Amino acid sequence: MSYIRADEILPIELLEAIQQYVDGQLIYIPRKEKQQWGSGTSAREFFRERNERIYRAFMEGISEEELSHRFTLSRKSIQRILRNKKLTADPDAGSTQSKQ
Repeated sequence: MSYIRADEILPIELLEAIQQYVDGQLIYIPRKEKQQWGSGTSAREFFRERNERIYRAFMEGISEEELSHRFTLSRKSIQRILRNKKLTADPDAGSTQSKQ
């Protein structure tokens, strides 16, 4: 990430006020509106598709251990993906209450 020199863009009064807190250090100023993770890249779509492939393979009988090897993920990661996909497919699957 590149930086912009504050003395080139900020009014001197504001720069002097900031210097009272941080003098000569790099600071990060967050965006006003937070972006969702993966919105600037294709990562979100990549992981959604990968997780869908993992879930389909599991439903076809592939074991968690084999999926772990195929996708180079830990078994815990495979279990988390499967649990999340099951909850998405059936929202009642995560409920601990029995229906009467």
